[in-house]
Amino acid sequence: MKVRIWGARGSLPVALTHQQVRAKVVAALEGAVGRELDSADKISAYVDQLPFDVRGSYGGNSSCVEVLAWDADTVHEHIILDMGSGVRPLAGAKLAKYGPGQPQTYHVFMSHLHWDHIMGFPFFTPAYIAGNRIIIYGCHRELEMAFRRQQEPISFPVPFDQLGATIEFVQMQPGVPLMVNDVKVTAKLQLHAGDSYGYRLERGGRAMVYSTDSEHKLDNAAERVAFVDFFHGADLVIFDAMYSLADAVSVKADWGHSSSVVGVELCQLAGVRQLCLFHHEPFHDDARISRLLAETRRYAEVTCEAPLEIVSAYDGLEIDL
Repeated sequence: MKVRIWGARGSLPVALTHQQVRAKVVAALEGAVGRELDSADKISAYVDQLPFDVRGSYGGNSSCVEVLAWDADTVHEHIILDMGSGVRPLAGAKLAKYGPGQPQTYHVFMSHLHWDHIMGFPFFTPAYIAGNRIIIYGCHRELEMAFRRQQEPISFPVPFDQLGATIEFVQMQPGVPLMVNDVKVTAKLQLHAGDSYGYRLERGGRAMVYSTDSEHKLDNAAERVAFVDFFHGADLVIFDAMYSLADAVSVKADWGHSSSVVGVELCQLAGVRQLCLFHHEPFHDDARISRLLAETRRYAEVTCEAPLEIVSAYDGLEIDL
């Protein structure tokens, strides 16, 4: 399996401001002083060695993750986790090649129904193409209502019933595995306003966990054990690291999100191979997210007995399991 991040922000999409773009350009030019960047190859090599938060960006789209489990040329089915604004570039950059006459099936697993996780669906091009099949899975009883409601006339110009694809809703039960071809998917209840659900996907001896919009109470031992079991032995855990630990246990307690430190501790106990920090705070710029990543890696080096690879999610990141 392979994972591709299409949206990693929490709460709402954000865009780089002109001040932030200018700061990146200034930092890059300052580093170029005294260098003989007199060819395209030299310029490219110089840019490649710049820190990620200078040469790139963690992006601004809200939550959307693609799981590539099968050969797309032979199996015309796709797995998507959440439909935040990141699903629009997924549809445009990746799925647009499947036009009319090339029917596809899309398996969509929803962590929860807050707007930042469903807002991309009205812009999901495959939903407008007859012959496509979209199966939306979730544990909330209001699953279908949430998708229909955001396309009512007062909110969007295209009513839900005018979509060309066949759209189905499947209510899952936490802890009861569901098979999507040869991928086993299991949902787990998480602490968040209105409830959210994490998903564990397993195929061919590989496992990944998608656990966003989940708060972890440090004094709840039973919950801790339950999440260690859910994460156990996973090759990858995509984890809600929206807040610092200090914020998560003080001023933003009960806001429904977690921290990178908690992610490290749970993954360490569960024997996870790789941790991906996700659901970035919309007020955090690229430099601050990079600092958080560096601090988290240092914390893991000091506390982890077994190696734990840590990355920070950004729009376009691909991870092989």
